[in-house]
Amino acid sequence: MDTPLLDRIAGPEDLKQLSELQTVQLCGEIRRFLVDSVLRTGGHLASNLGTVELTVALHRAFASPQDKIVFDVGHQCYTHKLLTGRRAGFARLRQLDGISGFPNPRESVHDAFVAGHGNTALSLAIGMAWAKKLKGEPGWVVAVIGDGAFTGGMVYEGMNNIASLTNLMVVLNDNKMSISKNVGAIARYLTHLRASPGYFRMNRHLSDTLSEIPLVGPPLRAFVSRVKAIVRRSMYDSTMFEDMGFQYLGPLDGHNEPELEHTLRNITQRDGPLFLHVVTTKGKGYPPAEQNPGEYHGVSAASPGYVPDPEVSAPASFSTVFGRALCEAAGQDESICAITAAMKYGTGLQFFGHAFPGRFFDVGMAEQHEVTFAAGLASQGMTPVAAIYSTFLQRAYDQIIHDVGLLRVKVVFAIDRAGLVPADGETHQGVYDPAFLSQVGIPTYSPSNYAELQYWLTQLLHPSFEGPQAIRYPRGGETAALAAYGCTGRAYDMLSDPPGAKALLVSYGSEVEDVLAAASLLAAEGVRCSVCKLVKIFPFTEGFLADAARFDTVLFAEECVEQGGIGQQLAARLTEGGWRGAFVHRGVDNTKLTHATVPEMKAILGLDAASLAGAVRQALPRRTKEKL
Repeated sequence: MDTPLLDRIAGPEDLKQLSELQTVQLCGEIRRFLVDSVLRTGGHLASNLGTVELTVALHRAFASPQDKIVFDVGHQCYTHKLLTGRRAGFARLRQLDGISGFPNPRESVHDAFVAGHGNTALSLAIGMAWAKKLKGEPGWVVAVIGDGAFTGGMVYEGMNNIASLTNLMVVLNDNKMSISKNVGAIARYLTHLRASPGYFRMNRHLSDTLSEIPLVGPPLRAFVSRVKAIVRRSMYDSTMFEDMGFQYLGPLDGHNEPELEHTLRNITQRDGPLFLHVVTTKGKGYPPAEQNPGEYHGVSAASPGYVPDPEVSAPASFSTVFGRALCEAAGQDESICAITAAMKYGTGLQFFGHAFPGRFFDVGMAEQHEVTFAAGLASQGMTPVAAIYSTFLQRAYDQIIHDVGLLRVKVVFAIDRAGLVPADGETHQGVYDPAFLSQVGIPTYSPSNYAELQYWLTQLLHPSFEGPQAIRYPRGGETAALAAYGCTGRAYDMLSDPPGAKALLVSYGSEVEDVLAAASLLAAEGVRCSVCKLVKIFPFTEGFLADAARFDTVLFAEECVEQGGIGQQLAARLTEGGWRGAFVHRGVDNTKLTHATVPEMKAILGLDAASLAGAVRQALPRRTKEKL
């Protein structure tokens, strides 16, 4: 690919050597590079195509890393990474030993903070801006926030705390026009005028002059200020931001790099907090992504001709099976409601939303509200199903404890993307929910195939199941090996139990396949092992505890954190019951999470079949020696 200007950019200082015309050319080269590279490796595409000019303008107007640029969510940081010396890393974007798809300070000094979840940037930026003030350090802190983040409450908590931060700027990347209605020529002209140094000087001079006029001066200055605010708000619809204490400017064309850069350079001559509103087109410059930015939000490397969004469920997946099963149940029970936090397609709830629009609620990027809203519905006799990715359920932990757990209201948590998740790395792993849900005492089920998901979802929705319930399932589809076992309707199944077996291998969810493979490896060596698949992973049934206690050695493998995980709890229950065997627990060491494929992560974490078999080999001789 011919990218002569991009080839010269090793860091932000190189970018600042370009002329205005060259900068515009560079933006085109970056856009071509992103399309070519991301279609080959997979990753977030449309959001990055929409922020090319904005990111270039930020790096030309500010001085990173002294000035901090904080990206909300962070999946729109690819241009930022290109401009900060990481072009070569794009060959292994979101792959093991490659660069992350999100900002990460461990990767570059230009990455201000880890960012993977939404509506966090403003709070982070406020903290950084205060730290600069307290330490007497120069520089701005810039939070780049998408309009979708304004559906989450944390942004408003942050806006209420900007105080008199003179070194803070918020850039609203509005790619859906969900806030501003007026992006006309007059509004753009007035924004350009207000951003000019001459306007600032005139404004200060007028304010100082009026203040010096005896008696009538201060009231007249206040009157002029009110009139300007009225005009400004009628043009920009900026009431909320100004009421929070920001100086609002915009909206600007987010794809006009010279205008963006001119505005940024000029407005930073005055003190913040500043709020710059830019309007962008998601997928800009790549017609398929512009026409369907939802599908091209993220792309897969597997099929260059068709690039499905990882946030949209595949036609055959646990998510879509859940969505269809929930529809069927809701057709028979009018109390069932479905709630999502801006992930209707990702959680498979598009079917429910179409069939039962009056009982479907998309609350935006607001998981805390989702859980407490569900508790309110449940308190009045409804049966709410809160469909949430495991990684995002963490954000509502307090609400799970306080608003659902204390009163034991009937909320069914449908936990998508449970377990290890490929590519997105440490910020998006679903490895905490079994531990923290068990601490709250919420019964939790983890089906290994579609049949179990359909059966147990129907059971949990039935009125005979009282109080909160949780059902969790992985991203993607069932495997042929686990689908073959079907659904027995039991809380656990002994998948194999050969005579004379001294070791029991236990797991749940998709990790069951690795346990089965480990048992096969050991069987080939003459070591007979039984295999147990848990469906109800918490609390344990007495029957399962009795079965497990029959064995000298128990290995428990799970895609859940080791500390506080289900395996640790099983070891405690067995020991309390008098069992004195060898217990081997293999869970997730969350200090080793990275962006990689699921098999690669399992190998790193010791959750692959070979590692599990090795752990059993080490445990069995030790028990034999102790018995002699």
